[in-house]
Amino acid sequence: MTLSPEERRKIYEEEKARVDAEQKEQITAGGSTTGLEPNIAGLLCYLGFWVTGIIFLVIEQKNKFVRFHALQSIITFGALAVIGLVLGLIPYAGSFFGAVIGIISIVLWIILMVKAHQGELYKVPLAGQVAAGILPAEWRAGKPESGGEQSTDESAPGEGTTEQPESAATAAPSTSKKDDKVDRRQDGPSRRARADTIAGYSVVIFFNVALLIFFTFFHRYIAWYSTNPDGSITRLPLLTAEYFTFLPILVTAFVITIVAYIILILYDPYWLRETVQIALAAIGVAVIVSLLSIFPFDFSVIPNATVASFMPGLVTVIFVLIAVGLGIAALVRFIKLMVTVGQ
Repeated sequence: MTLSPEERRKIYEEEKARVDAEQKEQITAGGSTTGLEPNIAGLLCYLGFWVTGIIFLVIEQKNKFVRFHALQSIITFGALAVIGLVLGLIPYAGSFFGAVIGIISIVLWIILMVKAHQGELYKVPLAGQVAAGILPAEWRAGKPESGGEQSTDESAPGEGTTEQPESAATAAPSTSKKDDKVDRRQDGPSRRARADTIAGYSVVIFFNVALLIFFTFFHRYIAWYSTNPDGSITRLPLLTAEYFTFLPILVTAFVITIVAYIILILYDPYWLRETVQIALAAIGVAVIVSLLSIFPFDFSVIPNATVASFMPGLVTVIFVLIAVGLGIAALVRFIKLMVTVGQ
């Protein structure tokens, strides 16, 4: 029996509402490592911007609602911090762009805390899609990890038709409608999850291309800016000639990352996705080690002698922490991959 467009639309809306409700229930349900209520922990993910996002992503290993908001906090406010820092280096207009980024950050900060406290899976454009793309597929699809809750009544008509062919003609309309609903139930979340994943990968590719262009052609803007008495701007580069020794390593890492995510857009099984993430984390550690060994920075151009003296140590500590974080992330992914493959 062929369903009319109105019937199909009604079935689709009903199934979409049900799947959305199941997705929210699945993601907000479950225990919590912190012992806090999910909405409270979700709010706290944004309280300290990306800093508390990192904290909750590390300490919260059970509740998917909290982990999503922690990831979204890191991506949203981390990206805004980097964008504000880069735009702030632009002569004359840097302060204006910095103020705009600051206003956007405050507005998003309030909205996201309110939405998280209300228990909503509110997604910031792009950042929310990236966060959803990072989460395991069964979380994004809103399906139980066991996958065993969708094998009851809807599958019975098909089996009954096989056992009792004489009733096939009378049961056809009902079976067709139920089969259509089951297909929509199974395919709808999967399509949305795949779309979120592709969107996340696309954003990552875009940012890597942008960073590749910046560090290749506009690295001279990484400088200390000072205003002269006549109103002119003096730019004192913070990068030394050794930067050009490090640049080929950085460019290679960006190109590998871009190619890897293009491959994941085309083909994205779990084992390949995890292997790529492990490899990229290892490459990130290698890039940071190379950067620290070359250390192409000249902080002596900073007029404040105190700041100029502690900046090398501060930069070193920051890069070491990033490298350690990448190493731990790669190790955790490797262990999970081995456990999953071994099952």
